[in-house]
Amino acid sequence: MASLTLDGLTKRYGDNAVVKSVSLDVRDGEFLVLLGPSGCGKTTTLRMIAGFVPPSGGSIRIGDKDITSLPPWKRNAGLVFQSYALFPHMTVAQNVAFGLKMRKTPQGEIGARVAEALRLVRLDGYGERYPRQLSGGQQQRVALARALVIRPDVLLLDEPLSNLDAKLRLEVRLEIRALQQQLGLTTVMVTHDQEEALTMADRLVVMSDGSVRQVGTQSDLYERPADLFVADFVGRSTMISGAVTGAGSFRSDGGLVLSCAADTVTGPATIALRPERLTLGAAAQGLDNHVSGKVSFVSYLGALLDVHVRLNDTDHVVVQIPNRSDGQVPAVGDTIEVGWPASACLVFPREAA
Repeated sequence: MASLTLDGLTKRYGDNAVVKSVSLDVRDGEFLVLLGPSGCGKTTTLRMIAGFVPPSGGSIRIGDKDITSLPPWKRNAGLVFQSYALFPHMTVAQNVAFGLKMRKTPQGEIGARVAEALRLVRLDGYGERYPRQLSGGQQQRVALARALVIRPDVLLLDEPLSNLDAKLRLEVRLEIRALQQQLGLTTVMVTHDQEEALTMADRLVVMSDGSVRQVGTQSDLYERPADLFVADFVGRSTMISGAVTGAGSFRSDGGLVLSCAADTVTGPATIALRPERLTLGAAAQGLDNHVSGKVSFVSYLGALLDVHVRLNDTDHVVVQIPNRSDGQVPAVGDTIEVGWPASACLVFPREAA
């Protein structure tokens, strides 16, 4: 295995820069996830690493080797495509062996390495089947085996779970992470799915408009987002617009005067509030901020409930509470107290939106 380094990686199509000077250090054996909305540049970045898209600037290194100008088959990077890209006229074993044959691996080695790769993904005995005879999850495992059989220095995953149903996605997600840890593979995965990113990654890279907005652990991004975009994209937040009017004081556009931890922000600002940090009922009155509001909607989420509370004509919040059989569920139209500590307010300059 090896580390992966991107230094000022850039991609332009004419005057349009779709990836803008991305610099990242992926540690040996690390699982790094590129997370962002569609069109943010994450897939283009992955394809530049794989060698399918030539960079307009910057460099790519695997270990100490500069691979920026090398063709894909000389990079020793295994890629799992979103669509799996299996050859329908080839058996499972032939699909898995394809990369070895392109690398002119001795024929005597190919059978043993294909068998080893299929065993790793729990497809022993499937070698003579064709892709059309497999389920979606099995096809995904064949694509993974094909990437692993070349014994890559870096494994690249392009939205590998997007074509699976919800239950299967959870199962395969755990399988991929366990296999990556077992093999110690340096891995870069692209996804727009927050849950996948948060559960699989060692570190995450949030991208927007071709640029990196923040790099960090799940806790870094959720608890200490770098800007309003990250706060809004990673996890869920209620946004309250207004202005910081003094040290630790915020006035919303709807007229609420709130306490917040805003040491570095002045003037027009937006507060982001995580739903689970808010409290309902009598317990709210002892907190730094407590406001009376009216329940406008209740979302049933199984183990959790989202209670939407309108505080005035402009401001509203969402409060997440456990769904307990002995608990009293607020009803639409109820007047209720909502509270939160000043430390729950993530404050960002208004222009950061």
